[in-house]
Amino acid sequence: MEYTTLGSTGMQVSRLCLGCMSFGSSDWREWVLDDEESKAIIDRAIDLGINFFDTANMYSRGESERILGEALEGHREESVVATKGFFRMREDDPNSGGLSRKAIEQELKASRERLGMDTIDLYQPHRWDYDTPIETTLRALDDAVRRGHVRYIGASSMWAHQFADSLHTSDRLGLERFATMQNHYNLVYREEEREVLPLCETEGIGVMPWSPMARGYLTRPHEEIDATTRGETEEYLYEHPYRDGGGQEINERVAEVADDKGATMAQIALSWLLHKDWVDAPIVGTTSVEHLEQAVEALEIELSESEMEYLEEPYKPVPVSGHQ
Repeated sequence: MEYTTLGSTGMQVSRLCLGCMSFGSSDWREWVLDDEESKAIIDRAIDLGINFFDTANMYSRGESERILGEALEGHREESVVATKGFFRMREDDPNSGGLSRKAIEQELKASRERLGMDTIDLYQPHRWDYDTPIETTLRALDDAVRRGHVRYIGASSMWAHQFADSLHTSDRLGLERFATMQNHYNLVYREEEREVLPLCETEGIGVMPWSPMARGYLTRPHEEIDATTRGETEEYLYEHPYRDGGGQEINERVAEVADDKGATMAQIALSWLLHKDWVDAPIVGTTSVEHLEQAVEALEIELSESEMEYLEEPYKPVPVSGHQ
């Protein structure tokens, strides 16, 4: 395993972050793994040297956090755990979502209890809250850091002007600053390269992209996408413009490069991200130990400058997707 410094936090994290959205309960989404299968993957990730884990309170309505916390028992000190809050957790409680002080304090407390952790390493607003002033949110997050409930705070998918405003507000008021950005970025969705990623680079922000394999679109030939359980049941896959803007040709080129290198398509898509200087640790979600092991092997794949250009060349702009 390779390790890197996460932005300017000083924390050393594995070059791959294990995303925990697929751990929890199949009652939440059909492709999600239940307790035993989830823990087997987390155990193998630890064996492979992965020390960075990302979850959220809304994943399986808290079950993902509980499972991760239990699986990390005995490994807590060497692990870096990130979680998120924003989406409403209880339909009958409007204050169980959003980024008000009340929502942050009560949902952070619930996340800490499920994870079995006094202090969460990285706490992230899952989305932008248009109903709460960013100053209010940042003051609540700053208090969480000062209480020792959170070590660092990070942002997730938002417009560049919102992120810049957040950083400026923290600087102006002397509040804890967002140290990381968890954003939507992969070979068939590169709109983040226009503003958000250059801003992160300038500000020393750690970047941990979600959906590095485009919800599975970059893991197999495009005509076979619906052959998986997730492909058949995951309506969110079609909310993103992966098939637009040259996506189909990129998919075909990924398959071609993978064949040339004796690798899987997923490994090539992941390797492309790992070759990007502004990326610290892609968030890799998986439902099998085999795919996890293959993801780790992607760290050893070298892509030449010409191969990177070949994979990127068909891309055309697509509508912003994932947070608007």
